[in-house]
Amino acid sequence: MITMDKFELLKKTADVVKDRGQDYGSILDNHTRISRLWSVLLNTEVTPEQVALCMIAVKQARLMETPNHEDSIQDILGYALTYHECINGKK
Repeated sequence: MITMDKFELLKKTADVVKDRGQDYGSILDNHTRISRLWSVLLNTEVTPEQVALCMIAVKQARLMETPNHEDSIQDILGYALTYHECINGKK
């Protein structure tokens, strides 16, 4: 059930993304590690940006089953921010 308005959700998501950085290191570094692991597992090159996009797809699939699941909506916002950070971190 969705309980927050859009601005509360954005603020909460930004806070979560910041906290994750403290736990896992920079977004680009973490997603680079993930992309390297996925590249080996899938036997094809995967970029950090593709990791973020694939995680958005996972959250979309979950929302198809439970459309009002606030955590999945928040995760999509977070992975969109992650994607943005990955493409800008490579500049």
